[in-house]
Amino acid sequence: MEENQLTGIAEALDALAAAGGGNAPGALSPGELVAVNQAFGALRRRVEAAFAPVAAEIARQSRVELGKDSLAKKQGFRSPVTFIQATTGSSIGDAVKLVQVGEATATRLTLTGKHLPAKHPHVADGVRSGLLSVATASAIVSMLDRIEVRVDNSRLDATERELALMAPGLRADELARLLARAEATLDPDGLEPRHEQARAERFLEIRERDGRMRITGEVDIETGAPIKTVIDAMVTQAIRANHDADDATRDQRSMKQMRADALATLCRHAIGCDQLPTGPSTTVIVRVTLEELQTGVGAATIDGIDQPLPARALRRLACDLQVIPWVMGSDSEILDWGRDKRGFTRAQKLALALRDGGCACCGAPVAWTEVHHIQWWSKNGPTDLSNGILLCTACHHRIHDDGWEIHIDGTGTDAKIWFIPPPWIDRNQTPRPGGRRRYTLAV
Repeated sequence: MEENQLTGIAEALDALAAAGGGNAPGALSPGELVAVNQAFGALRRRVEAAFAPVAAEIARQSRVELGKDSLAKKQGFRSPVTFIQATTGSSIGDAVKLVQVGEATATRLTLTGKHLPAKHPHVADGVRSGLLSVATASAIVSMLDRIEVRVDNSRLDATERELALMAPGLRADELARLLARAEATLDPDGLEPRHEQARAERFLEIRERDGRMRITGEVDIETGAPIKTVIDAMVTQAIRANHDADDATRDQRSMKQMRADALATLCRHAIGCDQLPTGPSTTVIVRVTLEELQTGVGAATIDGIDQPLPARALRRLACDLQVIPWVMGSDSEILDWGRDKRGFTRAQKLALALRDGGCACCGAPVAWTEVHHIQWWSKNGPTDLSNGILLCTACHHRIHDDGWEIHIDGTGTDAKIWFIPPPWIDRNQTPRPGGRRRYTLAV
């Protein structure tokens, strides 16, 4: 183990002790709990960074071609992964990631004895510095390796550098969204065949057993987008109705139950509906350039769905659904309103959806959000795009109740959103990025 890795672990342990790690959790203040949580996260990433090259070396010394001389087999295990898993008590998946990241971030040795940089040097720097966890690094490496034969090396390197900078601090779902969009951007030609394969494999099964009906299925993004959009909207309506309800009238259903009931409601409506479902009935908000929409070449993103969609599939969706492309602000549609109206218009919310990509704070789908006045209406805040932001109900109330500030730099869909925490959460009040920019690559 390298000396700088041991130093990093020691520094992380010192930070944990300074944050109050020596005290019982119940004795910690909210601020101390946050600091201890961050310190434990840093310590775990440092330990993983030190262990990953060890796991890779175990794998190297347990190569299949070594036969009975394999290190893992000498220890009584059939593979290096099972050896690592049994030793650490982790899952097989975690052990695989340790080996993968260790191999991808280690320096390479040629047949002539020359040392080469790591295959993924920017990920390696992030792991060694304690910024990237092994799970995050593994996700980035897997995506890059999957498309490397179809992408120019310089572009692949630039994307890796940007991903290594953007990934720290993202939730797992946010990281998945970022990587899905990065892959679609880097390898647009690969998006169409993957979509067509998913479409060919779509299915829905309905089985009756033990007095219950089991409905299982899997569909492609093109098929599933209108389904998700409508059900999300119905569930959101139920959740909002709950906000001001008392205990006696509060809806006690879980989210899963709400979704099931929403599907049943749609089907009951269809049975009694005497109109053919040929006209536009659902609004699916899609980000796509006018050229991509017209030519069918490129990738589009749908609000509330991580995986991009081929532009050709979007054109099929547009035949039956209300598809709102990102090209907006024409002379026929007013996006900014003055003080004569308090509520934001539908056109304004669509424009904000293009900028924010859903809840600008937590990333919840657009259907779950409402437009919030940054400068409150009660304090003469205008109902204009420059003063609006999309927030889900939970984040809306948290922003109000906890005293967060919101700053927006720039105008239009490329504006940068910043959330400023109150001093009791972060004494330095370090701005945190929000909105769609968290998932948008510059390259």
